[in-house]
Amino acid sequence: MIRLRPLLWPTFFALPTLLILLALGTWQVQRLEWKNDLIASFEQRSSAPPIELPLADEVTADLEFRRLRLVGSFDHGRETFMTGRTYEGNAGFHIVTPFTLRDGRIVMVNRGWVSESYRDPAKRPFTLVEGETELDAILRFPGKKGYFVPENEAENGFWFTLVPAQIVAHLELSSAAVTSVYAATIRTGDEVKLPIAARTKLNLRNSHLSYAITWYGIALALIGVYLAFHHQAGRLTFGRGRDDDGGSQQ
Repeated sequence: MIRLRPLLWPTFFALPTLLILLALGTWQVQRLEWKNDLIASFEQRSSAPPIELPLADEVTADLEFRRLRLVGSFDHGRETFMTGRTYEGNAGFHIVTPFTLRDGRIVMVNRGWVSESYRDPAKRPFTLVEGETELDAILRFPGKKGYFVPENEAENGFWFTLVPAQIVAHLELSSAAVTSVYAATIRTGDEVKLPIAARTKLNLRNSHLSYAITWYGIALALIGVYLAFHHQAGRLTFGRGRDDDGGSQQ
């Protein structure tokens, strides 16, 4: 028979802490499922047969990351640089360039990453594709500013969040410019060239399972410490009941 007589203050602190640890572990399990679904959805949509850029009233939530086939021409004189982007640990920028489609619409295209040394277009003339070209891309929705991300400062050339409407307004593009979505070029092979585009096969770090195990492990350790403390204090005892001893003597 196990007898536990909990002490007030250890129980007062241990119980809420245990509940928090269990909640954190459960949250990480939920995040694991969410990220797995996100990765699967991205890879499925980005590998599907490409479509043309849909009209504004045809854009639905399930089209994000959908593979696109775009035919048109770049306006390299109006490049925008997204600040604070990295590639394999190296700091740099994402180049966003207006792209005029055959039907006259203008869509902002995130062409990919370049380092600080290649920000100046004069140093990378090989990236300035002229004339009509065809792009492999995926459809993306406007970025949402994070809590700790600064506001875009168009006048000073600082762009932190890719919001097509803001870029279109700053560049004073025509009303034919698309603001509800933008396109991000992709690379399907192993060849790496500037600007370095995104890949369709994700290799995202997915550590939520290890985080969940960590939180649950700490919770289990807390239970062990709590019980050991009470056992050492004589508040937790293990013994056999009277029936196990053959009953009382007459």
